[in-house]
Order: sequence, then structure tokens, then C-alpha cells
Amino acid sequence: MEINLSSITLRPFRLSDVEDLMIYAGDEQVTQHLRWKTLTTKEEAFTFLKDVCIPHPWRRSICIDDRTIGFISVFPWSGDESHKADIGYAISPKYWGQGIASEAVKTAVPQVFKDFPHLLRLQAFANSKNKASQRVLEKAGFQKEGLLRKYGSLKGEIIDLVVYSFLSTD
Repeated sequence: MEINLSSITLRPFRLSDVEDLMIYAGDEQVTQHLRWKTLTTKEEAFTFLKDVCIPHPWRRSICIDDRTIGFISVFPWSGDESHKADIGYAISPKYWGQGIASEAVKTAVPQVFKDFPHLLRLQAFANSKNKASQRVLEKAGFQKEGLLRKYGSLKGEIIDLVVYSFLSTD
């Protein structure tokens, strides 16, 4: 199924997204790359929406026809580090390899800099084994800065991370 990339939208999550959220948040192909566990019940998904997604300072649903197929989250730093923020994302495997995640990240970047005017740097850390996520960032205009060896922890495993950045001046 060919997706028109201009039909991709970003919006805040709603409680009514629970069924669509379960499609990707309940899929270990997706959650193996995320810090949170795979959701297994509709109740878990509802609680996740209510307690995590909706109150988050900048988490957007990636939508096609107003149905959530993934997310983008931005985590602003604070204090002396408030000039930067981390970005993360995921989409349903059904939509992998179609440029949708890259288009969604490209769409999000200017909005993030608008919503956080003091922000100078948006950064992403991709698992060195997750080549698809690295491609998403590169296609979205992020610059690869380097490999951080044994830097991150994901589900009990110490992993190498590739760091990418997008500056407000890029």
C-alpha cells in the first residue's frame, strides 16, 4: 500500500487512540527498540495513554487519516542543559520502509524549535544495530556525530549508540 507522504500528520494523543496504539505498542518488533515494555492489554494501553502520552510535554501521534500509526517524543533537558532535547520515535511495522518515519521527523523538527524557542540542539541516540532508525534520522536531515561505545542500556543489555543532532541553525 503506497502512502502519500503529504497525508501524514502529527497531533497530540487522545484516549480514543487506545485500539490503534495497541497495534504498534503491543508489537515486540517495535518495542524491542524502546525503553518501555510491550503493552499486552487494552487496559495497559489506556493507562499508558492517560498517564504517559497525554501529559507528556511533547509527544505526538504520527497519523494517517487521523489514526495513530506511531509516535514522536521530545524530552527537553533542564537547568544548564536546557538548550538541548532528545527525540525518539517509532511506527508500526506495517509502515516500515516507506519514508513515513523520516517524513514525520522532518515535520516535527521545526515545530519542536517553535514550541521550545530556547532550544539550540535536538539530538537522537540510535542503537548501532538499528540501521533503519539511523536512516530515518539521516533522511530527516540530522547529522551523524559519532558512535558512543557501551553507552546505553536497553532492556538489560549495554549497547553502543550512534548520536545524531539537528541544530536550530541547520
